[in-house]
Amino acid sequence: MTTSAWLVKSEPSVYSWENLRHDKRTQWTGVRNFEARNNLRAMKKGDLVLYYHSGDGKEIVGIAKVVKEGHADPTAAEGDWCAVDLAPWKPLVRPVALAALKAEKSLVNLAVVRKPRISVVPILPAEFARILELAGNQS
Repeated sequence: MTTSAWLVKSEPSVYSWENLRHDKRTQWTGVRNFEARNNLRAMKKGDLVLYYHSGDGKEIVGIAKVVKEGHADPTAAEGDWCAVDLAPWKPLVRPVALAALKAEKSLVNLAVVRKPRISVVPILPAEFARILELAGNQS
């Protein structure tokens, strides 16, 4: 499977979509799950990334782009951990809540629904297009 879209999660109180828009670029660091790390390693420059507010938000709020592919995570004291650099691309017209994702039959296999603890997951092209429709964005 060739993936060109992803979903990353962050608590809005830790690093929100608004923080990313303000900063214009960030290193996506601190991932300490092997599956999520491998997903970071698979990201390519230019891939689109849905930005999901976990915790208090539980909604997709924006779209970022990968601007630097996987590199050593500078926050890791030890181990083989990875980071990517992200930049904001565009906000969603309206956020898409987790409840809306779960209610949508075409998104039943969405990784954020099936594997809620993984912070970086792939999004299939049809899933990405449907999420953009739910958000009121053109794909």
